[in-house]
Amino acid sequence: MSYRVGVLTGVFGTLFCVGIGVGAWWIADSKPTALAASKSEPPAKVEKVVLKEEEINVVKLAAEAEQRLGIETAAVERQRIRQSRTYGGEVMVPFGQTVLVAAPLGGELQVTDKGLPRPGARVRKGQPILSLSPLLTPEARTTLAAARVDAEGQIKNALAQVEGTRIAWQRAKKLLRDDVGSQRNVDETEAQHEFAQKTLEAAEARRELLVKALGEFERGTGEPLTLEAPTDGMLRALSAQPGQVVPAGAALFEIVDLSRLWVRVPVYVGDQADLAANADANIVPLTSLPGAAARRARPVEAPPSANAATGTVDRYYELANPDETLAPGERVGVEVPLIGDTESLTLPWSAVIHDIHGGTWVYEQIGEHTFVRRRIVVRFARDDVAVLASGPAVGSKIVSAGASELFGVEIGFSK
Repeated sequence: MSYRVGVLTGVFGTLFCVGIGVGAWWIADSKPTALAASKSEPPAKVEKVVLKEEEINVVKLAAEAEQRLGIETAAVERQRIRQSRTYGGEVMVPFGQTVLVAAPLGGELQVTDKGLPRPGARVRKGQPILSLSPLLTPEARTTLAAARVDAEGQIKNALAQVEGTRIAWQRAKKLLRDDVGSQRNVDETEAQHEFAQKTLEAAEARRELLVKALGEFERGTGEPLTLEAPTDGMLRALSAQPGQVVPAGAALFEIVDLSRLWVRVPVYVGDQADLAANADANIVPLTSLPGAAARRARPVEAPPSANAATGTVDRYYELANPDETLAPGERVGVEVPLIGDTESLTLPWSAVIHDIHGGTWVYEQIGEHTFVRRRIVVRFARDDVAVLASGPAVGSKIVSAGASELFGVEIGFSK
């Protein structure tokens, strides 16, 4: 190969290598620009990640992202809400709502044509429970006569109680109409009147049984006596079984009315001065969360009781139990209101979020589609409202729906 051919080959080879290098550089330089141009704006972004609480992340959302997260806001308010304190309470049957039926005379128990109800079953007034075949002995006649006299005396006492409670009930209603009475007094006198009426009905039913048995004894007949339920309620206990011979006065069965119940609340003696004595309380399950449904219970007067070992005094509250979902002996939470109330910062409980350390936060809207996380201190929660010891200023817009989703966006759990 001649010298000229070698020079030309070297020149062309050099130019070819330079062309390849320039092409590779152009491709590498233009690719990020093309990718950046094709990449769309993210729906949410955090401007800067910080490690100090005073430099909390500011989260900006696109309009479509805010709509997708379901963000709603509410204003921080200053309200006067009464504070309450929660205690453990025990559900119990009120005094006078348990009826114990005893054998009016000695005899043998039998099953009625209607069958024998099982303990725990609902019974109606007048429903047959057991049948009693009397033992026709001279001692039985003496017992029947004495029991009849005693029944007559009980009826007279019950009549006097019914009349007295009726007068008190009417007086309480009149005072309430004249705006000088209270609804609580009306309810208490009405309950006393109903209890006296039930006592009278039970005494009259016992007298009828005794009169019937005594008449049959004098005629020489001894047909079985049907022992019926004296009132509506639940058959809680059955103390005797068919085929058993029982003496006069032996306990046979017990019926309890669960339509109204009491809640006994042991209160530490040092807390009594802080509690509102005449205010209604809220009954909640022991595992309830703030905002859960509660039952209203009113304070009632009951025989005083206390526990010296624990330093507690018992308070009693009454509540309606028409569906009978509460059972005697059940443990419940009782929110007792405190005396006095002060104005505090409030916001919806749904706006509060908790971090892994137990800290409480809310998101404040500081601009259009822009939110910042603020630390708060919750004093207590009442229904669906959080009462704050410290937090954003009154009127600040707080995220009330979608706060958890916004927290996930901030820490990177969602996009």
